Amino acid sequence: MFNISSTAVSRERSRQTSDLYANQRTSSTEQFLDFIDADFFPCVGAKAALARGEIFIHEFGMLNSAPNNEKLLNLLGEFVTMMNAEDSDPAAVHSFVAVFTGPFFTSELHFENMLWSQLYNLHVQDVQNGEPAAAGISGDPQSPRFSLSLAGHPFFVIGLHPTSSRLARKFNRPVMVFNSHHQFEKLRADGRYQKMQKATRRRDIALQGSINPNLADFGDISEARQYSGRKVGPDWTCPFDFEKARRS
Repeated sequence: MFNISSTAVSRERSRQTSDLYANQRTSSTEQFLDFIDADFFPCVGAKAALARGEIFIHEFGMLNSAPNNEKLLNLLGEFVTMMNAEDSDPAAVHSFVAVFTGPFFTSELHFENMLWSQLYNLHVQDVQNGEPAAAGISGDPQSPRFSLSLAGHPFFVIGLHPTSSRLARKFNRPVMVFNSHHQFEKLRADGRYQKMQKATRRRDIALQGSINPNLADFGDISEARQYSGRKVGPDWTCPFDFEKARRS
């Protein structure tokens, strides 16, 4: 009975996500903000950031295109500077969003490979620019303490794309959301993280009938497994060696 109900709910929610773009808003930025603001979207942290005007969206060309690297790194550097300046604000919840024009993905694995290729190219350029590794985390994607270091800051990345099996990550263009690892630690320290996590998982179950099977807390298992949103097995490994760039 539960499985039948879950499937029905998923189909209805999938229709709603498609209807969301029926009017074809003029920009990817507006469409993404509508997506976060929609009643079905489960992440309460993203909704809190939206309400405070703290979602910073930038549009790019094709995912994993070389011209993205310099622009993305420069904008992420400005984002880090802004977060550092507002670090004393206990209520601040910021997100940096990169929306891409394409390409068309044939599968979740296709998107995953493109996402990691883009992240690795950013990482290599970041190292070449002389940026230090973020403190307090590991640069090894297999480590339970891994976090993506860019502009000297640790980030947790969330991928969205049109072929995602998770409705909360099913957007009509490829997207990468960069959330500060320091931000998560601040939310844990003041008790908000656990409340937001519980509310988000409850809403995700209402949306799809289950929570994302890859979810885990930092330090339990590598967060890299969660970036693309694809369900992966225990033998999953990152397709790139991020520590190699710093060893070279």
